[in-house]
Amino acid sequence: MAQPKVLFDDIEVGYKIPQLVKDPITETQLVMYAGASGDFNPIHTVHAFGEKAGFGGVIGHGMLSMGFAGQFMTNWVGVTAVKKLAVQFRAVTKPKNVITVSGTVVKKYTEDGQNLVDCEFLAVNQNGDKIIMGTATAELS
Repeated sequence: MAQPKVLFDDIEVGYKIPQLVKDPITETQLVMYAGASGDFNPIHTVHAFGEKAGFGGVIGHGMLSMGFAGQFMTNWVGVTAVKKLAVQFRAVTKPKNVITVSGTVVKKYTEDGQNLVDCEFLAVNQNGDKIIMGTATAELS
């Protein structure tokens, strides 16, 4: 897979990173993610458990949402360029939620010979509810 080529000289503070809009979350996706991650907490796969917990059904894995944030960054700069990724979880996701991740470059600098950019991003659902907020650092050529 070819890596995107984002050049340090082409990016300025305030640059808007291309949005990532995910397909609606599906229950099948949650079961597949449980298998891939090893997180078999029934709140993610058993409706009765999610209802009893007060969510009205199953909820998505927080780390799945974080994965969307990672995909957002790697779609833009490539896998090897992302040096740091941190998120704060704000709300749960549910099946049929459409998650959109948007972000901005907030700092551009050179440190120890590396051309770095710090970014802030936000993932929201189709209602505009904040799902996660986060920061990332990427090294650019």
